Amino acid sequence: MEIVHVYTKLRSEFGRQCLFSDRPAELLVDLPPDPSLALKFITKTPRDQALQSCRDMSEHQVNTERFESESHGINHVEGGWPKDVNFHEMEQTIRFRKKVEKDESYINSILQLGSVMEHCIRQNNAVDIYQEYFEDEDEVEESQEPPSAKTINVFRDPNQVKRTVTCLSWHPDGGRKLAAAYSCLQFQKTSKDMSIDSYIWDIENPNRPEMSLRPTSPLVCLEYNPKDSHTLVGGSYNGQIAYWDTRRGSQPVEVSSVEQSHRDPVYKVIWLQSKTGTDAFSASTDGQVLWWDVRKLSEPTERLVLDLGREGNLDRALGAISLEFEATMPTKFMVGTEQGVVVSCNRKAKTPAEKIVCTYDGHHGPVYALQRNPFFPKNFLTVGDWTARIWSEDIKESSIMWTRYQMSYLTDACWSPVRPSVFFTVKMDGVLDVWDILFKQNDPTLSLKVCDEALYSLRVQDQGRLVACGSQQGGTTLLEICSGLSSLQKNEKSLLAAMFERETKREKILEARQREIRLKERSRSEQSKEDDGGRDVDGEESPDQLIAQAENDFYSIVETEQRRRRDREDETHQEKEVCEEKEVKEEAETETE
Repeated sequence: MEIVHVYTKLRSEFGRQCLFSDRPAELLVDLPPDPSLALKFITKTPRDQALQSCRDMSEHQVNTERFESESHGINHVEGGWPKDVNFHEMEQTIRFRKKVEKDESYINSILQLGSVMEHCIRQNNAVDIYQEYFEDEDEVEESQEPPSAKTINVFRDPNQVKRTVTCLSWHPDGGRKLAAAYSCLQFQKTSKDMSIDSYIWDIENPNRPEMSLRPTSPLVCLEYNPKDSHTLVGGSYNGQIAYWDTRRGSQPVEVSSVEQSHRDPVYKVIWLQSKTGTDAFSASTDGQVLWWDVRKLSEPTERLVLDLGREGNLDRALGAISLEFEATMPTKFMVGTEQGVVVSCNRKAKTPAEKIVCTYDGHHGPVYALQRNPFFPKNFLTVGDWTARIWSEDIKESSIMWTRYQMSYLTDACWSPVRPSVFFTVKMDGVLDVWDILFKQNDPTLSLKVCDEALYSLRVQDQGRLVACGSQQGGTTLLEICSGLSSLQKNEKSLLAAMFERETKREKILEARQREIRLKERSRSEQSKEDDGGRDVDGEESPDQLIAQAENDFYSIVETEQRRRRDREDETHQEKEVCEEKEVKEEAETETE
C-alpha cells in the first residue's frame, strides 16, 4: 500500500528572478600585428585528405514487454494456533504447548529435524562464509604503490619585497590553518620597504592570509600553543619574545623587555608541558636558553648559559640555533648549536653546571634541525652541513646512521608523526627528500623539486599527510604525500626497533675497538717521541700533512663533480641540436610536398 502526497508550487513563487540588461560592447584586448612575423610566413600548398577517426556503428531499436507491478499492504498477526485457543491468554497457550509436547508425532518430527539442524551447525563451524581470504594480498598491493607527492597550494608573501619563510607551525586542531614567520636572515640586507608582518593562512585559501601578526621586529620563529589553539608565541630578530591571542587582534598581547631578552635573533621557541599551558622556553645564538611565562614576559623565569666549561661564562657560550623538547620526558631537552655540537641538558638539575649533561659532536656546521623520533624518543635526528644523522642517547661519540653527503646544503628536517621510519629533509637547491630507512638508506625514497629557490623551513601535519615547505622568496608550498608514506605499515615499529638496536650495538663495538687502538698509539708514542722528516717513528703522517691531504681530496672531488655536470650539459645540448635538425628537415620535406 503506497501512500504518496505531492506538494506543488509555481516556479515564480520561489527563487530569485534573473535580471538582464543591455550594455554597449567593449574592447578587452587589442593585439596589433607584428610586421616582422609576416616575413617569416611560409605559404604551403593545400592538401585535401579524408579521415575517418571513428568506427562505423549501426543503430537498432528493440521494444521489450513492460512489467507492471503493484504495491499491497499486509497486516501481520501471530498465527498457527487453533481457533479454540486464544493466543492473547498465556494460560491457554501454555496448556496447548504441554498437550502438543506429549504427542508422539511431535517427538519424532523434532528428532528428524534435529539431525538436519546439527549438520547445518557443523557446516557453519567448519567454514566461515564471512572470512576474507585475501587480506594480506591487498596490503601488499597497497605497500607496492610507488611513492609520490602532489602540490596542493602555494602561499606567497603578499608584500612587494619578498622575505624568507623562517618557521612554520600547524594549527593544533585538525591542521586547518598554517602560521608562517617571515624574516630576512641575511646580515644588513633589510630594506626600509620590507614588511615585518607574519601571517596565518587558511590552507583552503591561498589568495590572501586569514590574519596578520604585527610584531615590533620580524619574527624568526613562531609556534602554536598545543593546549590553546588561539594563542601563539614568537621569537623576534631583535631577541624579544612576543605572545599573541588571535581573539584579540593582530597586535601582541605581551612582549618581553629588550633588557631581559636575548641579544641575538631567537631561532627556536617551544611550549612546555605545564598545568597552566603558559610556559615556554627559547634559544638564541647569544648562547642562552631562557624560560618564560607568557602571562608575564617582563623577565624570564629561568636562564641557562651554554658554556661547556660549566662556568656560566657567556663569552665562551655556544650559539643555540635549534631546540628539542619531548613531552614524555619533561626534565630533558636538547640544544643544537652553531658549532655543530648537540648539547643534552637536564632542567631539574640544582646547579647550572649540572644542567649540561653531555654533548654529541657530529656536524661541520650549524645544527639547523633537531628532533626526537616520536615513537622511539631515545633516537633523535639532526641536520647540519650536507648530511642528516640519526643518533642514540647511549652513544655520544658518533651517530648510528647517516645519509651520504648531498651536493646541496641541508637546511631543515623532521620525522613523520605517523611512520616511525620516515623523515623529511629540505635543501638549498629547492628539493624535498623523503627518506624511508626501512626501504633504503643510501638514497631518498622520493625526491621532489618543489621550487627553484632555496627551501629553508619544513613542517609536517599531525596526520602525516600534508607537508609545508617554506622558501627563500617567501613562498610556502603545501604538498600531499601518498598513502604509502603517510600510513603505518605492518610490523614497522618492531622492524625499526630491531634496526636501531642492531646499529647501536655495532657502534658500541666500533667505539670499543677505536678506544683500544688509541690506547695502543698513545703508549707507542710515549716510547718514541722523535720525529723523522715530518713523520713519526711509526711512519704516521704529521697533522699538517693530513690537512693538506684532506684539502687535495676535497678539491679533487669538486673538480670531478663539475666535470660530470659539464659532460651532462654537453649531452643535453647535443640532443637539442639533433632534435632541431630533425625539425628543420621535416619542415623542408613538407614544403617540397
